[in-house]
Amino acid sequence: ESMKQIIQSLNSKIGIELAEVPVPKIKPGHLIIKTKRSLVSLGTERMLVEFGSASLFEKARKKPEQVFQVLDKVKTDGFLSTYNAVKGKLDQVISLGYCNVGEVIESDVSGIKVGDRVASNGPHAEFIRVPEKLAAVIPKNVTDDEAAFTVIGSIGLQGIRLTKPTFGETIIVVGLGLVGLITIQLLKAMGVNVISIDLDEKKCSLSDVIGVTALNASKVD
Repeated sequence: ESMKQIIQSLNSKIGIELAEVPVPKIKPGHLIIKTKRSLVSLGTERMLVEFGSASLFEKARKKPEQVFQVLDKVKTDGFLSTYNAVKGKLDQVISLGYCNVGEVIESDVSGIKVGDRVASNGPHAEFIRVPEKLAAVIPKNVTDDEAAFTVIGSIGLQGIRLTKPTFGETIIVVGLGLVGLITIQLLKAMGVNVISIDLDEKKCSLSDVIGVTALNASKVD
């Protein structure tokens, strides 16, 4: 049985494609989920797509630290071995997407049963397999569209947990992409005074609508 999945090749000649791939099989401690929603993480996925479509020279310019690793490998392993290793790496494909909502169709996980709606870090695919720790049952009062933000929201939440803000403190969030916009709302809900900063006036306006004072760094010192 096959399904459709979005994959990205690091080879600029292949790029991004909607591929026909086998449906994943159940494994111990895992779930098989039929996708209902799949959220695009614009910053991360655009970076991967642009990197994959770039020429070899542009790839080297974007990842200079890996160029030095390649040069070191040439010194120790020789040119041919290094060339084959780099070519093998560029011929690999990666799954795009990590914000999934769907219905469990197979379960080897206690506490999550067939028919449950779950949010997970699964990729853009019709069916996905995820381990127990990377899936959570969605409460009934949360819609599929809202639940699709779970994983990307957890990125902002991790930053908050590391900061350990207390009530009444002022926290500045620099950058109002998707993670930034979710983070300022989480901080506001915690009783923290929040200031946001971005260069994009539209994003600053969104912050103001949410009720968080925004500073446009292209206009304000």
